[in-house]
Amino acid sequence: MTLVGWLQIGLILGLVALTARPLGLYMARVFSGERTLLSPLLGSTERIFYWLAGVEPDHEQGWLAYTSSMLVFSATGFASLYAILRLQAYLPFNPRHFANIPPDLAFNTAISFLTNTNWQAYSGETSMSNFTQMAGLTVHNFLSAATGVALAIAVTRAFARHNAATLGNFWVDITRATLYVFLPFSLLIAVTFIATGVPQTLAGSVDAVTLEGARQVIALGPVASQEAIKQFGTNGGGFFNANAAHPFENPNALANLLQIWALLAVPFGLLVTFGKMVGSEKQGWALFKIAGLVLVGAVVIVYAAESFGNPLLTHLGLDPSGGNMEGKETRFGIALSSLYAVATTATSCGGVNAMMDSFAPLGGLVPMFLMQLGLITPGGVGSGLYGLIVFAIITVFIGGLMVGRTPEFLGKKIESREVKLAILAVLILPLAILGFSAVAAVLPSALASLGNNGPHGLSEILYAYTSAAGNNGSAFAGLNANTPWWNVTTGIAMVLGRFGYVVPVMAMAGSIAAKKKVQASLGTLPTDGGLFVGLMIGVILIVGGLQFLPALALGPMVEHFLMLAGKTF
Repeated sequence: MTLVGWLQIGLILGLVALTARPLGLYMARVFSGERTLLSPLLGSTERIFYWLAGVEPDHEQGWLAYTSSMLVFSATGFASLYAILRLQAYLPFNPRHFANIPPDLAFNTAISFLTNTNWQAYSGETSMSNFTQMAGLTVHNFLSAATGVALAIAVTRAFARHNAATLGNFWVDITRATLYVFLPFSLLIAVTFIATGVPQTLAGSVDAVTLEGARQVIALGPVASQEAIKQFGTNGGGFFNANAAHPFENPNALANLLQIWALLAVPFGLLVTFGKMVGSEKQGWALFKIAGLVLVGAVVIVYAAESFGNPLLTHLGLDPSGGNMEGKETRFGIALSSLYAVATTATSCGGVNAMMDSFAPLGGLVPMFLMQLGLITPGGVGSGLYGLIVFAIITVFIGGLMVGRTPEFLGKKIESREVKLAILAVLILPLAILGFSAVAAVLPSALASLGNNGPHGLSEILYAYTSAAGNNGSAFAGLNANTPWWNVTTGIAMVLGRFGYVVPVMAMAGSIAAKKKVQASLGTLPTDGGLFVGLMIGVILIVGGLQFLPALALGPMVEHFLMLAGKTF
């Protein structure tokens, strides 16, 4: 680890912290229906959309109607994207004449982009047309991100209101998230990416002659526009298979800095939005500290693990002073590769600028564990916020049991119904991750896809279902996931991780919104101070550890000790 490396990490995280408040306050104004700088430009467009869709913006929905609208919208999105994938050979902007996508891969990809997972069991530059990339994948990058934000805002209103039967209007929230947040910022980011050298063209490819005289086909396309929303919407589905390790997606240090900032900006900004909308900015900053401390701690561990190097390679004569550079780009180095790996798995982005399969065992364990915590530190756009709220509910309940305090959060009494729904949501992830991993670990057709055996092979299985159920999308690339088993089962895990999680959360929000606010008393546990921050971090880590420590012990932990002993499986 070097001083320059720490300065690079500190610069990027400092930019995230500096922009969180203005971005968060802006989003609070947008979702409160207040006037913003973009209102004169986009206000009439917003009203036209409502008129075309027959939406009455002043008509609000209860939790069940809000959730049902989201599910219907998502089902329609899945059907449309699946159709594009299956029919892409007959659609325009296909200069390289790509064939239709097979049914199991089309199912997986459509579910993936619908749920903000963006898992890539395909190679974009060799299988997806420009039309599919633009009208299919990029459009759903916007819509899945906007859906997550809409759900988070609905949960936020549950604490901002009292004796309320409604949580807002899903159609209004998703429209405002798309028009006022993701479109304008993605446009600015895309232009900046183009300036750094990221391609933006409808050309399918160019031919080049190598130094040896051979012909090489270099894939091109509308990369910058997809890259912008891929990062800002914490989607992660890259134009190229190598994702942000590809020089056309991430050409230099400036582009890399912008990518990491973009994937962290909205999740941290939404924590400020939460505090503003519930009338307690201190509460928002408490959640900000929780997410920030876990994120920084994870960066420290991964940076240290990767800087230590690999004793197995040292034994073969490799100089260990450069650390573990296997699978990493020399233009980014260990520091920014470690920060990117943590940032992308602490959110639901899943983009990578280094190959996770080549990380040291502990370097791969930490990103996996961050996803197993529920992607809440700070989490994906929207999903991170309502995931943190779930753990806040569990924390005040545990705190109340420990010290005899009344379980309250932001003036709302937390009773058995809310705790049961929060626990139900939390149990979805281990059900999907450990359940599918257990079956895949003994099924011959699943094991045939592994690139490694022993503990690292188990890590590949565990990481795949962790990433899918956590709606992240990154992967240990040693696993060949493009088979019917992996396409179908990871697709089911994505559905459970998104909709199986959020439905009980929305039911919980509906119950909380109907409660009246009560004044804090001597028996109320303060939730905006350092004590609560420490308690909630402990609850998050302990709950995650209890659920997944046995599986992690058999995978990356065993591999770590074997590596230290100079042995392989």
